[in-house]
Amino acid sequence: MLDAFMDDFMVRAALAGIAVALAAAPLGCFVVWRRMAYFGDATAHAAILGVALSLLMSTSILVGVLAVSLIMATLVTLLSGRGYAMDTLLGVMAHSALAFGLVAVSFLPGVRIDLMAYLFGDILAVNKMDLAIITSGGLLVIGLIRWRWSALLTATLNEDLARASGINPRREQLVLTLSLAVVVAVALKVVGALLITALLIIPAATARRFCHTPELMAITAAIIGGISSTGGLQAAYWLDTPTGPTIVCLATLLFALSTVAARISRLVSQASSEAPARGK
Repeated sequence: MLDAFMDDFMVRAALAGIAVALAAAPLGCFVVWRRMAYFGDATAHAAILGVALSLLMSTSILVGVLAVSLIMATLVTLLSGRGYAMDTLLGVMAHSALAFGLVAVSFLPGVRIDLMAYLFGDILAVNKMDLAIITSGGLLVIGLIRWRWSALLTATLNEDLARASGINPRREQLVLTLSLAVVVAVALKVVGALLITALLIIPAATARRFCHTPELMAITAAIIGGISSTGGLQAAYWLDTPTGPTIVCLATLLFALSTVAARISRLVSQASSEAPARGK
């Protein structure tokens, strides 16, 4: 019964999208709080270099992408604060990794590679093994973030307070960047290298407008990410549009609606507070 259920490619795609959304949500919150959007881009762009190296060495693409993403995340963490401005360092590494990856692909002898699938995702092609890997990676990241949540939050809010509490901010940043590398590796097939950062940031940015605690923001971001993944999947199926970009488009639409709703709520609140003053 379960095997028959999992044979439906739409079911596998939906489950893969939800797994990525759940893992990306808490990470996306930290990316927004720490203003690390460019770091997400750097790690995601490195994934293309991982794909090329995997094909050159005839190894698993997941292993290659994960290895290169981990190396990128570790290098950025180690080099930050050592004479390089963070945005400059990330800009150099992000575009260099993408460029080297694309050039390396052109040297692959007799190998045809669909770069569009790696750049923008191919969630409808997720098989049972892919789903198992994506789910396992997602659970690993969720468990790691849950374990380090308090320390990560303290280090994000105030590094001096973190040190006073016996927390090493640099270690917590490394935990965060390694988690991000894992998410990039498992999400590559869902939304692609160029759209992974969007799935990290947009749900978290949307949730931020309505949540007053970090925990509630992470949970709300996960819900928004899940809605974006499943809703975008259905919309792409009905409209015959690319699935990865459609998921991001829906997430962006939800962000726009939340912005308008927050603005209207602010105006109504301001008007109601000014009404008694006029009455006097």
